[in-house]
Amino acid sequence: MVEAHLQRIAEMNPRLGALSAVRHAEALREADALQHRDDLAALPLAGVPVVVKENIDVAGLPTLHGSAATARTPAGVDDLLVCRLRAAGAIVIAKSHMPELAIWPVTESAICNTRNPYDLTRTPGGSSGGSAAAVAARMATLAVGSDGGGSVRIPAACCGIVGVKTTPGLVPLPGGAASHWYGLSVVGPLARRVDDAALMLDVMAGTSKFRDPQPPAETLQVSVSWRHPLLGTRVDDETRAAVQTVADTLRDAGHDVAAADPPYPPVPSAFLRSWLAGIAEDADTLGLDVARVEPRTRGLIAGGRWVRRRRLDRQARDSQAARRLTGWIIQRDVLVVPVLAGPPPEVGRWWGQSWVHTMFSAGNWMGFNPPWNLAGCPSVAVPVTLSRLGMPIAVQLVGPPGSEARLLSVAKLLEESPARFTAQP
Repeated sequence: MVEAHLQRIAEMNPRLGALSAVRHAEALREADALQHRDDLAALPLAGVPVVVKENIDVAGLPTLHGSAATARTPAGVDDLLVCRLRAAGAIVIAKSHMPELAIWPVTESAICNTRNPYDLTRTPGGSSGGSAAAVAARMATLAVGSDGGGSVRIPAACCGIVGVKTTPGLVPLPGGAASHWYGLSVVGPLARRVDDAALMLDVMAGTSKFRDPQPPAETLQVSVSWRHPLLGTRVDDETRAAVQTVADTLRDAGHDVAAADPPYPPVPSAFLRSWLAGIAEDADTLGLDVARVEPRTRGLIAGGRWVRRRRLDRQARDSQAARRLTGWIIQRDVLVVPVLAGPPPEVGRWWGQSWVHTMFSAGNWMGFNPPWNLAGCPSVAVPVTLSRLGMPIAVQLVGPPGSEARLLSVAKLLEESPARFTAQP
């Protein structure tokens, strides 16, 4: 299994630029040791090749955080998440590229330029773009991603795979942090199938309640919305049609489906304060030489330090906007919304642009994601169909905090629907 995936990496990674480091000899050695154990049946991920995002420690490899300004000293020990994966029998085969400090919804930086397996001219999304591209291109079976504003769901949607944004506190944060980006960030799995994502989530969370999801037996209250959180932004027709397909599928399965728009804040100020302050905190925690980071990152760090100096930073879910969103969604079982407003943009679309221009332009494309980080709600990105361009189109299923099991069961229903696409890159 590991040899086959290493061969696939040798074939595909030069084209995709998804992986920052490949554990070739180490992975083979670990696989050899694993196959001689007598307890393989008790290991849920025995021999499964896994990619770990670049902001999570893997012993013997540096944790680059997607930046040319970070230290190249190898991590001394595995992060707890990596320990849990290894204890379940998984083989960490590689680490994946990400944009600098996980800031952007595209995986481009001074040290990487990751491409989409469906179309090499387009982005795989970000910030877990290397992880998603590796899974979609079958260089790994599973991957770890983190999500502070869509960074699991966006690349999952771009690459036609399943991504789970978890409820804060369910899965440990890298380095044992109590909070990251003032409560916005979580860690979640990326996989090609719902069953695999659910099993990986159990391993990462240290639970046994998500694996083997089944389509829901009870009647669910489902809300559907196409309205973009940012005023004046339009969702393209193919994405709207995909959301409608999901709504029709759930209605045909016997669920109560109705249109309803979430109470998105007119200006995402609470999210932006936490995001900016979190980026500045990361730069200070990592001890970055700000002169060596990318110019737009430098601008974000300066903005975040301004927010912190004026004590405008606070836990994201303490905001009035977060409370309104949470209060709204606890009145329903599932919300169906787009992940993205349109297809993945071309690689380099925002490279070299100012952070303000990139933030607002990218926000029009991926703005359906940050509100649910603000509200602390879980969400599952599920591929639905292919566009006329041959690119995946996904929807996200959002639920109240702690509703991952229900969302995975709905995702399983959609995966088994004849309407779901089956193409692979």
